[in-house]
Amino acid sequence: MGVNDVEEAVATAFREEWGQVVATLIRVTGDWDLAEECAQDAFAQALDRWRRDGVPRRPGAWLTTTARHRALDVLRREAVGTRKLREVAMSVRDEGPRDPDEDGGVEDDRLRLIFTCCHPALPVEARVALTLRTLAGLTTPEIARAFLVPEATMAQRLVRAKRKIRNAGIPYRVPPAHLLPERTTGVLAVVYLLFNEGYAATSGTDLVRTDLCAEALRLARVLARLMPDEPEVLGLLALLLLHDSRRGTRVDATGALVTLEDQDRRAWDRAAIEEGAALVETALRRRRPGPYQIQAAIAACHTTAPTAGETDWADIAALYAELARHVPSAVVRLNRAVAVGMADGPGQGLALVAELEKTGELDGYHLLPATRADLLRRTGRTAEAARAYDEALELVENAAERRFLERRLRECRPVE
Repeated sequence: MGVNDVEEAVATAFREEWGQVVATLIRVTGDWDLAEECAQDAFAQALDRWRRDGVPRRPGAWLTTTARHRALDVLRREAVGTRKLREVAMSVRDEGPRDPDEDGGVEDDRLRLIFTCCHPALPVEARVALTLRTLAGLTTPEIARAFLVPEATMAQRLVRAKRKIRNAGIPYRVPPAHLLPERTTGVLAVVYLLFNEGYAATSGTDLVRTDLCAEALRLARVLARLMPDEPEVLGLLALLLLHDSRRGTRVDATGALVTLEDQDRRAWDRAAIEEGAALVETALRRRRPGPYQIQAAIAACHTTAPTAGETDWADIAALYAELARHVPSAVVRLNRAVAVGMADGPGQGLALVAELEKTGELDGYHLLPATRADLLRRTGRTAEAARAYDEALELVENAAERRFLERRLRECRPVE
C-alpha cells in the first residue's frame, strides 16, 4: 500500500474513529487530557505501523487498543497509584473495543461523551468548544479560528470546562431516563448552534463555514445512530441535511449572497434532500412533534418545491405558527411574517413586522429592518425600503450579508 493510501486511511480513521477512541479512553482512565494525548499518539503510530503491516481490518479496534496500552504505560511511569493502575489494567484486558453490533459498548461510550460535553452545568460556549475538541478532534487553534477568538482564550475555555467536569463531579454517563428529554434538548441545541455558526457566520468575511457545517452534520449522524427512536434527533439530522443541500448555491463565485428564490435548484444536493425528507416523515410518524421536526418540515417545503414560484408558502406559514407554539420566540414570529407576506401578500407580512417592532424584542437585530425592507420593496415602496435597508446596514456584521443589503439598497435608490 502506498504512502498516500496509508495517509488517507489514517485521515479517514481520524474522522470516523476519533470520538470513539477518546470516549473509551476517558471511561477507562477518567482523565480527559491523558485520553486525548494517548489517542493522538495512537494515530501517529498508525501512520508508521500501517505502512509496514497494512491497514487493519478494524482500524478503530487497533487504534483503541494501541491508545489503551499507551495510557497504561503513562500511568505506570507516573506512578499514579496502585489502585488506579489496577483499574486501568483490568480495563485493558479486553484487547479492543467491543463490537458495536454485539452490545453497543463503544457507541455507548460516545453517547456518554456527548452528554458529558453538553452538561447543563457548563456554559454554552464551553459545551460547543469541548464537543469540537473531544468528539470531532479539532485542535485548539482550529476551534479558536472557527469562533474568531484568540487561541489563548479558547485554550482557557477548554481548561475551565474540563476542570468544571472534574471539580463538580459531573458524571460521565448518559443521564437517567427521567432527565433524558431535557438533556437531549441541550445536546441537540449545541449541535444546531454549531451548524448555524457554520451555515451563516455571525461575523467575518465568509457567509458559510464549510468545516463547521460538516462537523455538525457528522455529530448529528452519530446521535441519530445512537438514539434512533428519538424523533427530535431524527428531526435535527433532517433539518441539517436539508439546509446543507443548498450550501453550495448560497453564495456566488464572488462570495456574494444568493437568496433562496434565486438559487440554482439544479445544483442542490438531491441525495441529501431525499434523505432529509424521508427522515422528516419517519420522525413525524412517531406523533411527538417538536421544534426540529417542524423546522425540518419547513425546510422540506422549500427544497422539494420544483421552482421558487411553486413553494407552498401557506403551508410554511402554518408550520411557523405551529413552531411558535413550541418555541415562542420573536425570531420565529419574524420568519412567520415573511411566510405570511409571501402567501397572503407583503401588506399582511408588514403588519406582522410592525407588531414585532412595537414589542422591542428584536431591537438591534439586523434581520428585522431587512425583512421590513424586503416587504416594502415587494410593494414598490422603494423610498421606504431604502431607509429600512440603511437601518439594517447599521446593524449587520457579516461581510457577505452586508454586500447583499448594499446591492438591494442600490436597487431601491438608483444613481441619478
